Amino acid sequence: MLRQRTLTAILLIPPLAVALLLGGPWIVVVGAGATLLAAWGVCELLAAAGYPSLSWLGIAFAIAIVLDAEVGRDVDPTGMVLVATGSILAAIGAFTKIDPREGLPTWFATVFGAIYASSLGFIVRLGHEAPPTPAGAPLEGFGADRGWILLLVLGVWAYDTGAYAIGTRYGKRRFLRHLSPSKTYAGLIGGIVAATVVVAILLVALGRSPIGALLLGPLLSLAAQAGDLAESMLKRAAGAKASGRLIPGHGGILDRVDSFLFAAPVVTLYVITAFR
Repeated sequence: MLRQRTLTAILLIPPLAVALLLGGPWIVVVGAGATLLAAWGVCELLAAAGYPSLSWLGIAFAIAIVLDAEVGRDVDPTGMVLVATGSILAAIGAFTKIDPREGLPTWFATVFGAIYASSLGFIVRLGHEAPPTPAGAPLEGFGADRGWILLLVLGVWAYDTGAYAIGTRYGKRRFLRHLSPSKTYAGLIGGIVAATVVVAILLVALGRSPIGALLLGPLLSLAAQAGDLAESMLKRAAGAKASGRLIPGHGGILDRVDSFLFAAPVVTLYVITAFR
């Protein structure tokens, strides 16, 4: 298991590190690539669960939403026009199904799969919404956009690590066992504490008060946990243990980014409400 986790880190960390170091379009490129793989995994799980979708249209729709987060800010800052357009195209594609009882869930599954996977686009939006880093802050030269994305990434990883470490050692009482039998209250608390500490450190590095971590840390943690459980529900419905076999020991990309699908929008919303 340790060897598999090490191999996973070797595969995932380099592109993420390059994107954070170079910033700009590289973040979009990595985000779009991850979205493509995640959307593919979602489509396969939905099909296995009995909800076939127009997979290539759904994948293209998801990538378009991520790209729109970068290039469509002046035209359609909320992305709703693109979502409406994609929904219309998915409906037209579903018209090809002879049985409306097949066409309707195909339409729904295509739109859901695209929007679900494209939540990674909020990582791009977080960078754009990030408040300026005050002069003299430790991460001033790193850039506010990459700094806040780094906070998101390390915060989610801290939650996962804390929840795993504490849950494995002290976890007894479990919750939502019908979705994920390994989740424990001890792990939840341990993850929240770990994420809050890391978020506090990153806030200081970004020139912000660490007090904000008392709210942002738990929010990020609960969102990350909800994202993990949402994917678990999808896998349970599909009768699958993983969303794919791309990453040894961890299945597909969706198994590694599921927490970010919920955490990225929540952190973006926090930034928008707290610093405007």
